[in-house]
Amino acid sequence: MPIYVYWGEDDFEMQTAIFRLRDRIVDAQWLSFNYTVIPATQPEAVIQGLTQAITPPFGAGSRLTWLVDTTILQQCSADLLAELQRTLPAIPENSVLLLTCRNKPDKRLKSTQLLQKFAQIQEFSLIPPWKTEQLIDKVQQAAQELNVKLTSESVQMLAEAVGNNTRQMYNELEKLRTFAGFDSKPIDKTTVATLVSNNTHNSLHLAAAIKDGDSPKALELMTQLIAQNEPALRIVATLIGQFRTWLWVKLMSEAKQDPTTIAQAAEIANPKRVYFLQQEVKGVCVTQLVSTLPVLLELEVNLKQGFEENSILQTKIVELCQLFR
Repeated sequence: MPIYVYWGEDDFEMQTAIFRLRDRIVDAQWLSFNYTVIPATQPEAVIQGLTQAITPPFGAGSRLTWLVDTTILQQCSADLLAELQRTLPAIPENSVLLLTCRNKPDKRLKSTQLLQKFAQIQEFSLIPPWKTEQLIDKVQQAAQELNVKLTSESVQMLAEAVGNNTRQMYNELEKLRTFAGFDSKPIDKTTVATLVSNNTHNSLHLAAAIKDGDSPKALELMTQLIAQNEPALRIVATLIGQFRTWLWVKLMSEAKQDPTTIAQAAEIANPKRVYFLQQEVKGVCVTQLVSTLPVLLELEVNLKQGFEENSILQTKIVELCQLFR
């Protein structure tokens, strides 16, 4: 009874994993019979999926039933829970049930606890934009997977250009691989700067503009981020994470702590990055950094209360910039 639960916001990585699972277990010649996709919008979607999952496959290979954007990991009625308890153990070995959702499964729910017993659960969450080391590692892993040779500088440049957009990262690496052809030399940063689209202004650039007290630039970056459909709450989460990191670095640097200790306290994976963070906060004081957090937390609360995004973002960004003048 193979059962899988995929969750997270990285749609590209999840989709890639789903297609790999499908291609591995479903015979291509019997795909139209043994591969069923059931959106959550369909009536009785979960019941329909469970009924399909316990049906043996036709012909060769196995059956894959995919419940898209299911809500049973966030809410589940008693009747539906009873159906899950009855059906999950009865799914045959040559039938696979896949459940996907964007939100983290609620571990308090009995349906989630039941699936934890029967299913393989895999997370596909986006790397927070401020965790630059993880983004660089992600680019390095993808480059190795696609056999694209990059210098360390070009890896960092590509990570800065694409941020946590996994789809764009793979697209840009494919472009670089095509350009390199059979050349065995690593692709340098000049080539990356020429070929890679870097019109994605991420929230870290916005944080830097705020720290510099540059209101016009900060407002321009905010407008571009919203135009790129970057969720306002995700922008705020990045700003909070970055200013907290800067605050830790500044506090502990003034306390004469060594880079390794600072890295551990600020949750920085690579202690060598502490030096660069110290340079970034060299011209600001602890009081200024501390003052940003109440403003950012108030902004987060306002957004969750339904305030108009552009208006409240503009107001609070200007207020934040004034702290550094």
